[in-house]
Amino acid sequence: MKKSVLFVFAPVIAVLSVVLSCGGGSSQTAPGGTAAEAPPQVSQSTLQTIKNRGYIIAGVNATNQGFAFLESDGSYKGFEIELAKALSAAVFGVPDKLEFRPLTSAERFVALQSGEIDVLIRTATINITRDTQLGLDFTTPYFYDGQTFIVRADAGVNRLEDLKGSSIAVITGSTTETNLAAVMASRSISYQPVTYKDFEEVKNALISGRVDAISADKSAAVVFLEQYGAGGYKGLEETISKEPLGMAVRHGDNNWKDIVQWTLFALFFGDEHNITSANIDQVKDTATNPEIKKFLGIGLEHGAMLGLANDWAYQVIKQAGNYGEIFDRTLGIPMHVTRGFNKPWTQGGLFYANPFN
Repeated sequence: MKKSVLFVFAPVIAVLSVVLSCGGGSSQTAPGGTAAEAPPQVSQSTLQTIKNRGYIIAGVNATNQGFAFLESDGSYKGFEIELAKALSAAVFGVPDKLEFRPLTSAERFVALQSGEIDVLIRTATINITRDTQLGLDFTTPYFYDGQTFIVRADAGVNRLEDLKGSSIAVITGSTTETNLAAVMASRSISYQPVTYKDFEEVKNALISGRVDAISADKSAAVVFLEQYGAGGYKGLEETISKEPLGMAVRHGDNNWKDIVQWTLFALFFGDEHNITSANIDQVKDTATNPEIKKFLGIGLEHGAMLGLANDWAYQVIKQAGNYGEIFDRTLGIPMHVTRGFNKPWTQGGLFYANPFN
């Protein structure tokens, strides 16, 4: 059995550069080479636009195994794709009213600002610059990650200081790049950064021997090692950053933000209370807990509060599963990514569903 690394924790900015999350892709600016301006005023709500259109447009990755990946048959698979399906279930009662728009790291924020997409679910790290300067609103984190390193197993590298003088591949313009520069400077470790447009190019640089190491999200490192670890690679235990990943929507449409956020809370709530796609009908028939009854659409008309059907949360779990189910079938079982902090608070994790009452 292949051994994976233990999953432990362990604005476009200003005028000249774009802040990107770890695990991103290639850089692209708005037409004319300038940063995108504030989003235009919309004449109707995002939810109404989506209902009139008949589907949600989600901005996603297409090359990130485990999270969002375009298969050869044209279908998208992965953890973030399943989050989009949960959102479709909340709005439409079915999980497939979706169009996936593949975006690079630099394209993603511009696409959301301009209205090209309705929601961004693409390994976007939440930070103060993005949350205040890009005209976006983030949900609470759906995944807690951190940045680490992958090296050849026989390179004699066991800690960060062993990388002195090494060439290290990162995604250009990403927080991976800026985090790496900051930590190496703080420890006075000299190194040669080698930048690529996406993680596919980064990992190929290590495999081909063009670089000595790569730096990436720990989740991406686990997936890489699951695929290539037997070929002589290992991950360092060092975690040099916090990378809380959130879904993002345009600022100013509070109702749509609420829908996206409470869909995520529904996934957390189901996980916390062991309400699964398999047992939810039984739970609905036998529930006595007032909050669970309200969650399932029995009693409080919280669907109307959001502009959704009263059984929207039931449909989320029934159609997509709870958070744990989604994690297990996309990251846990196939990729051997361990949950770490990505568990309910009742199990020592950081996920906490706000009350459904």
